[in-house]
Amino acid sequence: MKLLALSGSLRRLSHNTTAVKALKILAPDHVEVTIGSISELPLFNPDREGENIPALATLKLALEAADGLVISSPEYAHGISGPLKNALDWLVSGSEFPEIPIMLINTSPRARHAQDALREVVTTMSGRVIEKASVSIPLLGTELDAQGVVEHPEMSTVIRHGLNEFYLAIAPKL
Repeated sequence: MKLLALSGSLRRLSHNTTAVKALKILAPDHVEVTIGSISELPLFNPDREGENIPALATLKLALEAADGLVISSPEYAHGISGPLKNALDWLVSGSEFPEIPIMLINTSPRARHAQDALREVVTTMSGRVIEKASVSIPLLGTELDAQGVVEHPEMSTVIRHGLNEFYLAIAPKL
């Protein structure tokens, strides 16, 4: 199985990027995780949809090759981060997104508004959020890097469990 993982944060020391890096390390051998990038996408403008935008082409190819999408998003002012919403706006009219299974990772369990908004956006785009696979890990306020998350017994167990549930939801359809 191939998964594309996206962090909704552009911050160098982002907890969301840490989470997707840990997910990649924790993935079993039969699950390949590619970490995509949204940092080079220009601001969404429907007038530019026909243009050759290399960062968009790379993202669309990675999504098309994926059996599932993992999204870890921060919450800003009770909403989805601007960079992530921008990326989703670029993908809304493409054929790569509809019906893709989605696993959500929340790195601040007390921040639920962005997760709710993200569910609304991706389901409107015809993505399928796999609730049993979606997880919350308490990274906010820690100094853990990806290896620290991997070595943290509770967090690594939660991520592994989410990955297993995601695999079980996707594998029968492959």
